[in-house]
Amino acid sequence: MLPLLGLATIVVLLAAILSKRMSPLVALIIVPIAASLIGGFGLQTSKFVIDGLKSLAPVVGMFVFAILYFGTITDAGTLDPIIDRILRTVGTRPTRIVMGTTLLALLIHLDGSGAVCFLVTIPAMLPLYDRLKMDRRVLAAAASMAAGINFLPWTGPMIRASASLHLPISALFNPLIPVQIVGLVFVFGMAWWLGRREEKRLGYTGADGAIPMPKRELTDEQKALRRPKNFWFNILLTLVVLGTMVVMGEKIPPAIMFMVGLCVALLVNYPNVDMQRQRIDAHARAALMMAGILLAAGVFTGVMQGSGMLKAMAQAAVGFVPPSMATHIPVALGFLSMPLSMLFDPDSFYFGVLPVIAEVAGQLGVPAVHVGQAALLGQMTTGFPVSPLTPATFLVVGLTGIDLADHQKFTFPLLFGASIVMTIACVVLGIFPL
Repeated sequence: MLPLLGLATIVVLLAAILSKRMSPLVALIIVPIAASLIGGFGLQTSKFVIDGLKSLAPVVGMFVFAILYFGTITDAGTLDPIIDRILRTVGTRPTRIVMGTTLLALLIHLDGSGAVCFLVTIPAMLPLYDRLKMDRRVLAAAASMAAGINFLPWTGPMIRASASLHLPISALFNPLIPVQIVGLVFVFGMAWWLGRREEKRLGYTGADGAIPMPKRELTDEQKALRRPKNFWFNILLTLVVLGTMVVMGEKIPPAIMFMVGLCVALLVNYPNVDMQRQRIDAHARAALMMAGILLAAGVFTGVMQGSGMLKAMAQAAVGFVPPSMATHIPVALGFLSMPLSMLFDPDSFYFGVLPVIAEVAGQLGVPAVHVGQAALLGQMTTGFPVSPLTPATFLVVGLTGIDLADHQKFTFPLLFGASIVMTIACVVLGIFPL
């Protein structure tokens, strides 16, 4: 009875989200509570919910303050000199332009927002691509690869994986640092290859300077917020915040680092109380939306675990997995995680599918952390810029003016390749056992 109820709960949750009958926030709250009541757990349901919310509090805090922190230092213009330097450096050679596009998108995506990354990168580089008659699909692919390879601790997939598996973010992220470096090498290698291919197609002769460089124009509101004199302070502050997270993540919770970092950034860049309030208000909507979904996910995972539905489902599924194949679960998921982005949106996968896979793997002796890391190699990381289930994909094709099918056909193999390379790196580096 319990395994069937758990399966039905997940099926209904996925159907409600994927069919857009309910928003993820509504589905993650209503569906599990209804299932718990149907299962006869009655007032125990409230305990399951509270336990789930408690387990997610540190993750929610980190995400909220990470958004506010990166929003504040971006408003202060910390990235402006870097962006302008990249635009000056790339010149009019296609190889440099594509690699510069990749680097720019990588830096902009440090805040974890795909939408912001594409809204800044594509308009900044598109005039140059058009003047040189470069393929706009290359621009879309370069920005997508850079954004897709980013699974830093404050990005959505990382936080969802941590929340759904109840694992510290440092346990998931720190072992993947060398793997991400391998992925970056692959991405910049592909950017160089795409640039060389464009040079051959266009018959590039090496004559730079004949075509004027596009200029970035800031609005009056953006100029009023810029604090160029604080550039090095903001860079140093960011390095301290991120460095402490990576080196001392087990001792100092990431949420604390972003809280302190935000306070320092506001006090230094915007000492006026009204301006501090305005900067928080400007980024509060994005922070609140994600926090709401994470807390709703706490309801779902709390009910599924507290009621025993998740464990019962895993025990029933273990019989279908040969014990000899158990150690291969992370590798198999690593290879499949990117294509799964085409079938599942991040909330339905990380909160509906991943816990079941992790529980099955756990029953067979495979640590949940390996399952979470395998998912992060592709599921809504390298997969999100081409998935029809994410608004960012349509933002890419809208800003570049290319067809969705053309973008997917051109970029999918590159992103899938990055996922495969990182999965192989996990095996070679001993992160995934064979």
